[in-house]
Amino acid sequence: MFIWLAIIAVTVFIDQITKYLTIFYLKPIDTLPIIQDVIHLTYVENTGAAFGMMKDSRWVFMLVSSVAIVGILGYMVYHIWIKKQPMHWAQALALSFIVGGGIGNMIDRTLLGYVVDMIDFRLINFAVFNVADSFVCVGAGIMILYLILEMVKETKAEKAARAAEIESAESAGEADHE
Repeated sequence: MFIWLAIIAVTVFIDQITKYLTIFYLKPIDTLPIIQDVIHLTYVENTGAAFGMMKDSRWVFMLVSSVAIVGILGYMVYHIWIKKQPMHWAQALALSFIVGGGIGNMIDRTLLGYVVDMIDFRLINFAVFNVADSFVCVGAGIMILYLILEMVKETKAEKAARAAEIESAESAGEADHE
């Protein structure tokens, strides 16, 4: 559990340091092209959810984020300390990234009233986002991949069990005929 708490802390630290650097260096110049018209670093004050959705709903996001963060942390604590079963590393990493990203954006909403965004992927005219959003999305992607692989593994195990049952029944049937 302590490794996952450390990953959450590092995620929050990386997010907050990038936002500090964004405020310090980007706010005065507004935007810095990394590759012109492809990717820029742009200072944006986002009062909405991830990727700028639902502007000016700060308290809704704070409530939903708080519930989600506490719920995920509660699940992790229950699974590891109470149930005493280690989580699969991919599941724990995914949840740690999601919690760390959520906390990073929660800090901004609480202290600033908005979230600082800076990654401006202009090639496809995408919304400006930040490192916390990236951690949340990568965590969600890891979790989806983990769940798909677990479902495939369970399906294979069920098919193997059914095949063994059929083989056993056929063997029993052949023994009855002899």
